[in-house]
Formats: sequence, structure tokens, C-alpha cells
Amino acid sequence: MNLKSCVVKDYMARTVVTFKPDTPVLDAVHTLVKNRIAGAPVVDDEGNLVGMLSELDCMKVALQAGYYGDYGGPVSDYMSEGVKTVNIEMSIVDLAQVFIDEGFRRFPVTDNNRLVGQISRRDVLRALEVISKG
Repeated sequence: MNLKSCVVKDYMARTVVTFKPDTPVLDAVHTLVKNRIAGAPVVDDEGNLVGMLSELDCMKVALQAGYYGDYGGPVSDYMSEGVKTVNIEMSIVDLAQVFIDEGFRRFPVTDNNRLVGQISRRDVLRALEVISKG
């Protein structure tokens, strides 16, 4: 087996922290801090990816709290939409190029717009390590 034959589904994380659009944003902030993660996908009741909530998105909450004393609202008010995703069948080599081109640390993995996992730069390096050891 070589690196070109490796695909995303073989190295992605299948268990991912997610939020619903109506999750209170402060609950989401608590979850990010507690799990030491920088962001999480937002999915609807059917598991379709509708956005992403990142630490940067949560800075808006801090600004609103500081300036207006407003500490809340649903995740949908703060999340980023139009999220870049990768397909479950994408090759690891193609994914490495996407990481270089886009500059992100991780991508949600979808299959027909349904969230099925997440893959990070470290997962690509893990694939490289596995293949190089034979």
C-alpha cells in the first residue's frame, strides 16, 4: 500500500463533538473549553452539516458581553456558514494539498452533506507514518 491509495475514511475521527443551531452559545463555549478543542461542526437534526463554530466565532460573544452585557443567543447567531468540507473518499495525498492551499487545521468529513467525521493535519501525518513503516 502507498500513500496515494489511502483515503480520508481510513484516518478520520468518527466521533466528533457537534452542536445544534439552537444550542445556547455559552453552552458551546463551555464544551469547547472543557474538551480543549478549537471548534466544532454544527449539524441539523438529520446530521446535515449547516455550519462550524470556532474559537474565533466565539470572540463575538466576548465582545458582545464586554460592550453590551449580552452573553447569549443560539450557536446559529455566531457560527460560520459555507464550511469547506472534504469527502470521505478523498485521497490523503489530495487532502494534504487542500491543507496546504487552505491553511485550515482540520476539515469536517461529509458523505452526501451528512457529517460522518473530521480529519486533521495530524491524521495526514499519521497516515504518512503508517505507510512509511510498511
